[in-house]
Amino acid sequence: MSNTENGMQCRQIITKAVTGKGRKFSQATHSIQPPDNISSILGCWIINHHYEASRVGDSIEVLGSYDINIWFSFNRNTKTEVANQTVRYVEQVPLSYFDSHVREGTTEVSAVATQPPNCIEATIAQDGSVLVRVEREFYVEMIGETKVCVAVCPGDCDDWDDKGFVGSEMGAEGDARDFEDLDPDLVIDDLND
Repeated sequence: MSNTENGMQCRQIITKAVTGKGRKFSQATHSIQPPDNISSILGCWIINHHYEASRVGDSIEVLGSYDINIWFSFNRNTKTEVANQTVRYVEQVPLSYFDSHVREGTTEVSAVATQPPNCIEATIAQDGSVLVRVEREFYVEMIGETKVCVAVCPGDCDDWDDKGFVGSEMGAEGDARDFEDLDPDLVIDDLND
């Protein structure tokens, strides 16, 4: 009789999983020089936000750009115009969770602007430039291949359709508390096997 027919066994499988994630909120101040001496700021908004993310070491680097538009009055508030400037930025998002067991060369990175760049204040500086304060926030994930250990039941899967499993029963949504004390080192083996 082979060892595979003796009962429950464990088997390693390779699967894609979230192997890193992080979030970062930041503020930046940009100095924009309008073409004329301005009297007052009538509005400021940000458009054309574009970004891409890549893994750099144990963090995610977000490279992006956006256009800042400033609607202002000049000539003693008798004329208006819009000034536009493209701003480029680099944001390093640290990973609050990182699985070091990920297989090299299998990672994919995604970033979502949970707070797209937004102007929270625009003021006229003493030198005539406009100081624009911008806030933004990113949520990043790294997905990669990793090993997990699963229980393998003997026989066919149809043998278990009408049988209950011994242990804690989970409802339709499951119970996250059942997994709070799981040690990932117990289910993830060294990838260099």
